[in-house]
Amino acid sequence: MNTDRRKILSALCHGAIFFSTTIVSVGIPIIILLLTHDPVVKKNAKESLNFHINIYIYAAIFTVLILLIIGIPLLVLLVIINFVMPIIAILNVMSNPNKPHRYQFIFRLL
Repeated sequence: MNTDRRKILSALCHGAIFFSTTIVSVGIPIIILLLTHDPVVKKNAKESLNFHINIYIYAAIFTVLILLIIGIPLLVLLVIINFVMPIIAILNVMSNPNKPHRYQFIFRLL
């Protein structure tokens, strides 16, 4: 696969979170995962999906913790992480398209 296409598809996987927080943000990496044959793009799509799943799990936990007041700062932190980490991933895959990006501090379920 050519490098420009790899960059675009990998960046699209990680940047999908900015389109929406619903099915669209998860659907884009799933579609790319199913349609591409490039192993680096597949790894980026899986990593993006793992990040999305982790964000949803943490959001659910922090929402429950809001009842205990300590969840509000954690939820604010989660929103910040939700924007910063994908930007770092996009910059990483654009500068090094032959290596998949790995998010820090997430559980890999896929």
